[in-house]
Amino acid sequence: MKVVIGLGNPGKEYENTRHNVGFMVLDRLADMWHVDISQHKFQSMVGEGRLDTEKVLLVKPLTFMNLSGEAVRKVVDFYKLDIEDLVIVYDDLDLPAGRIRLRQKGSAGGHNGIKSIIAHLGTQEFKRVKIGIDRPPAGQDVARYVLSPFGKEERNLVDEAVDRAARACEHWIRHSFTDAMNQFNG
Repeated sequence: MKVVIGLGNPGKEYENTRHNVGFMVLDRLADMWHVDISQHKFQSMVGEGRLDTEKVLLVKPLTFMNLSGEAVRKVVDFYKLDIEDLVIVYDDLDLPAGRIRLRQKGSAGGHNGIKSIIAHLGTQEFKRVKIGIDRPPAGQDVARYVLSPFGKEERNLVDEAVDRAARACEHWIRHSFTDAMNQFNG
C-alpha cells in the first residue's frame, strides 16, 4: 500500500490558505482517483482507494500543522508501513509560488509540520512533494503569511502546482520516486 499525506490545518477559516496546499493536493488526488476522504481515524480524515493494482491511502491530518507528526505516526504504526511507501505533501516558503520540488529526504527547513513528523518518525528520510508558496514581503509576519489566502496572481500558479504535485504522486505510485523526481523537478 502507498500512503500520501497532505499537510494543512482543519477548518473553513484555513481552507484556501498557503499552509493548506497539502490538503489541496489530496483533494485533487481524491477527484482523480475517485476516493472519498471522509473516514475519521488516526486524528485524520482518510480515504482508501486503488490506482491500477496498488492500494492507496490518502490522509489529511486534523492535528493542525505543528502536530502533524502525531497523526503520521498513528498511520505508520497501524499499517506497519515501510517509510518507503509514504510521501508527505506540503507548502514551502523557499520555493517560488507555483513551483514544486520532490525530495527523498532532508531537514525540516523551518517547517513546523515537518519538524513534528521528523520527531515522531525518528528520521528525516521520507519522501516529500513540496509546493512553493514564496516568502512573505519584508516585514510581514511569517505565521500570518502562511495562514493567509493566495492573491489573485498567485492562485493560477498554485492551481497548476497542485495539479503537477498530484500527477507527481501518481507517477511515484505507478513507477518510482526517482523517476517522478526526474520527471517533475526542474
